[in-house]
Amino acid sequence: MGNDTIGNMITCIRNANESKTKTVEVLATRSTRSIAKILLEEGFVEGFRERQEGIKRLLVLTLRYQGRKRKPYITTLRRISKPGLRVYSNHQEIPKVLGGMGIVILSTPQGIMIDREARQKQVGGEILCYIW
Repeated sequence: MGNDTIGNMITCIRNANESKTKTVEVLATRSTRSIAKILLEEGFVEGFRERQEGIKRLLVLTLRYQGRKRKPYITTLRRISKPGLRVYSNHQEIPKVLGGMGIVILSTPQGIMIDREARQKQVGGEILCYIW
């Protein structure tokens, strides 16, 4: 694990989706909790809980699949702003993913939120990732 906890979370979820694993564990930070809450509200995960392992706090995400073939609800999860290259946007230039079918997760001065909420509150910020 590096210092990029959001990038690590996205990679763990993407790998778990590929292997059709039911749960995935990521390091619990304030930002990963906020992203997990957004994923739960948007219906991409069934739930999440926090557990302590020694000195570490971990988030256990329960991923959501559909049908007998266990097709994942998360088709694509892409990290946009990276530690080496930050990507910022104002509220007018926030991109729409798949014409509004996907979501953009942003880190704003008012907290981590999705693109619809940021446009409504007219606040911009750092574009963390795209999900569809």
